[in-house]
Amino acid sequence: MAGTTATERSGTSRGGGTLYRGDLGMWSWVAHRITGVLTFFFLFAHVLDTALVRVSPDAYDKVIETYKNPIVNLFEVGLVGAVLYHALNGIRVMLVDFWAKGTKYQRQMLWAILAVWVLVMIPGAYFMLVRTVSDMFGGH
Repeated sequence: MAGTTATERSGTSRGGGTLYRGDLGMWSWVAHRITGVLTFFFLFAHVLDTALVRVSPDAYDKVIETYKNPIVNLFEVGLVGAVLYHALNGIRVMLVDFWAKGTKYQRQMLWAILAVWVLVMIPGAYFMLVRTVSDMFGGH
């Protein structure tokens, strides 16, 4: 590396100021952080709206009534997806950290949790959305 300029080295060093273009592991890390933050903000809002019942039961009822619309239902499906991914990936992260062979199998474990996520989310989303779709497009 002697004789190379900082510009030539910037793509190879972590501190080079370039965008890190990692592999699947980087994206799972990013998704884990995003889903954690989303879950935190949901829990914060949930605590606030639930606490409203002690202040004004009528106001609480009005807030809960606003949640009964198709857009909120889609957000609920997204929330379940975020919590499920965060939980499954958290188990994977613990295995990588505390299992001697965790780092060796971290990529396979990521694919496994993504497969489990899809297998759980497909029927979950169906059952969560069936009432909304039925209400919107007619039904019983």
